This record gives sequence, C-alpha cells and structure tokens, in this order.
Amino acid sequence: MSGIFGPAYAAVYDALYGEKDYAGETDLIARLFALHADGPVASVLDLGCGTGGHALPLAARGLRVTGVDRSPAMLARARVKAAEITSAAVAPPEFIEADVRTLRLGRVFDAAIMMFAVLGYQQDDEALLATLAAVRRHLPPSGLFLFDIWYGPAVLAQRPGDRVRMISQADGRILRTTRSDLDIRAQICRVDFHVLRLAGDRIVGEDRETHAMRFFFDRELGLALAACGFRLEALRAFPDVGREPDETTWTVIGVARALP
Repeated sequence: MSGIFGPAYAAVYDALYGEKDYAGETDLIARLFALHADGPVASVLDLGCGTGGHALPLAARGLRVTGVDRSPAMLARARVKAAEITSAAVAPPEFIEADVRTLRLGRVFDAAIMMFAVLGYQQDDEALLATLAAVRRHLPPSGLFLFDIWYGPAVLAQRPGDRVRMISQADGRILRTTRSDLDIRAQICRVDFHVLRLAGDRIVGEDRETHAMRFFFDRELGLALAACGFRLEALRAFPDVGREPDETTWTVIGVARALP
C-alpha cells in the first residue's frame, strides 16, 4: 500500500468523494449492528478510516470510535474535521496512524468495520490473513466485523472501465481520469488515477497514484475468515442489503462474527 493516499491525493479526496452517501452507509452499519450483535454496540474500531467519512457520523450517534489509517495525510484531514465537532454530547473519534496488518492496540471493541474496499488493498494471502488476524485480536468473542469488498463474479461479468470526472470548486476545478487493468488470475484490478487541479486554464497541481485492488469470491472469503477466528454470517449486496450478491453487485458487504 506504500505510495498511495499521499498528501496531494488526500488534499482532494473529500472533493472527489463528496457524493458518497456516508450518512446512508452509517445508517446501514447501525442497522447491521442491530440485526447481528448479541448486545449493544458502544465502541467501534474503524480500520482504514481515511478522512473519517464513517468514523465521524458513527461518533455523532454516540459511539466511541477509534479510527486507524496508515496515511498521515488522510488522518490529518480527519483530525481537522473532528476538531470542528462542537457538541458537548459527542466525543470526537480517536485517530491513530498504524498499519492494519500489524495493529496491536491492547484493547478490544464491540465491533470493527473496514469500509470502502479497504480489505481489497490486502493483495496477497499473507497480507489478507495478517489483517484479519489483527481485526480478530481487537474483538471479544461474538464481536462483529463489517466490511465491504469488490465481488469477483460481478467484476468478471462487468469488467472495469476507464472514467473521467470533473469537479467544480470555488477556487477552481479537479479533473480525475481513471484507467483500469484486470489481472484475472491474480484477482487484482489495477486502477491508475491521474488528478489535475485547475485554476482557469492553468494546471496548479498534479498527482498520479496506482491502487491495486483485490476482488473476492464467497468460498475464499469464508475460508480466510475461518482461518483467523471468524464465521461469515452474511454477505449481501451493498448498499441494497435486501439482495443476494450476484453478477450485478460489484460491491457487497459482509458480516463476520468473532469465534471464541
């Protein structure tokens, strides 16, 4: 994961994903907690928290949230947003810079989440199993782990494409082009991002990043979770959890329970 989510990309991240429905996704996370948790969920570990898109609305619901990310630039933006919380009734999230594969906080949480395809950044089996083991040691028996992933049948059926997006801001525009390359045997989609910041007709900033994303299939996911002390309880279309995953559901959400 080195070389991604650097300062330049982090600076425009919230603008690039300004239309992402974090509030709706937080409602869905709370709904899944209510459906699957054995008791009330009061504390949440948000792994790969980025700029706090899920951590902040979860905290606004009164949950104690700890966010972890390995990108200092993304965490800096999360802390700025957390500092803007003015309600005395809301405790801002705690943000920690660390690698999710080796995380050892020495405490457990009622639930853990890993959203926006963070699990897919664990490209090889060693990284995947290390990450799942790290999640497990931060949960008590029966603790919940929620995560979303790119779903293999849909990735193969739909195939990734190239995209161009322009975003207008008060001080200029952001142009992002996306090119994707699929490695079927490795189950990896490499996504090349080229981001230009424009002021009028001038380029005032430029950044390139390549994100290699793993996509998953049902049986391998269940086996990996079981190897690390989890049982996969549900795998549903995302955000429409009323549907079973199929070739049309590029993103799915999973619910796993920590075993004794």
